[in-house]
Amino acid sequence: MTESTTLTTAERVELITRNLEEVIGRDELPALLESGTPLRHYIGLEISGRLHLGTALASMNKIRDLQQAGVHCTIFLADWHTWINDKLGGDRERIKRVAHEYFKVGLSASLAAAGGDPGQIEYILGSDLYHHNDRYWETLIDVAKNTTLSRIERSISIMGRKEGEALDFAKLIYPPMQVADIFIMGVNIAHGGIDQRKAHVIARDVANVMRVSPLRNAQGDIIKPVIIHQPMLLGLEKPKQWPVDPERLRELRTEMKMSKSRPDSAVFVNDTPDQIRAKIRKAFCPPGETDYNPVLNWARYLLFQQGRSLFVPRTPENGGNLTFATYDELAQAYKDGLHPMDLKNAVTESLIALLEPIRQAIGDVDVN
Repeated sequence: MTESTTLTTAERVELITRNLEEVIGRDELPALLESGTPLRHYIGLEISGRLHLGTALASMNKIRDLQQAGVHCTIFLADWHTWINDKLGGDRERIKRVAHEYFKVGLSASLAAAGGDPGQIEYILGSDLYHHNDRYWETLIDVAKNTTLSRIERSISIMGRKEGEALDFAKLIYPPMQVADIFIMGVNIAHGGIDQRKAHVIARDVANVMRVSPLRNAQGDIIKPVIIHQPMLLGLEKPKQWPVDPERLRELRTEMKMSKSRPDSAVFVNDTPDQIRAKIRKAFCPPGETDYNPVLNWARYLLFQQGRSLFVPRTPENGGNLTFATYDELAQAYKDGLHPMDLKNAVTESLIALLEPIRQAIGDVDVN
């Protein structure tokens, strides 16, 4: 792993911001790095059953980059948020068990597979952060006093819910709790998928008026958290609208992201090789299409970000074997006629090899 002390500010900024969907506050990063402020990252995860590739590998690829840039990385195991959002039956003891026995093990193994250092990750369970912590609840009220009910109602999309949906009141507490987490942990780099954008923007908007737990740099100045949003992996299913309206491409990517609620759209880190082969064999993979293609999307954001090449085995009759060193080479070949089944087979076998040590580390832990 590269020692961050040997890197220039520009190199550290590049590591922090590369391969992302969006960075909010990018222009603030150089000054933050040069101020001597310890860089603290977090990503918050609901404990909602099995880990799929988006949570495990895509997120860990980014954490590897952050570690190389000298950022202290934290994975927040959001058991209270899981309870609020009715995951795992709202059984709090079960949620905690899955967090410790499955999520921590699976995420650490995934980070190792991504080339990061699991020994340098800090795990924080929500229950532990909140217990006997008056400062947290004061911070939550401070956040709530500086936003509006209508904005919170619009923000429930971060939970996979829709505005106007009939909800119990507890779900309205979820967004300000997520924002309060950032401030109470002193996070200056908040990380998630683009679906978390509304909560993250609230955090930046209230940063300058927080009285209880404001974020400060090494000089004591109040700062806003920098927000990094990774691309969300597409689910394997055909989108409801095809062909895709270019004006709705980003919206559709969010709607059709890999989801645990649609198991056939996702590969989980402890799926067997045969399950992975069966799922990707049936995947939507239109010939020549590179803008909306789940299999290419996975190659781009999972395999090539590992610094790997992609080997495509083919018979001599079909042109012989191919090896692609970059995603751009692969995408161009696909436009030029690389067969969808050749692409599927190559991505499948590469993923199986990548996931094998993770699957072995997790073993037979029961997440039900």
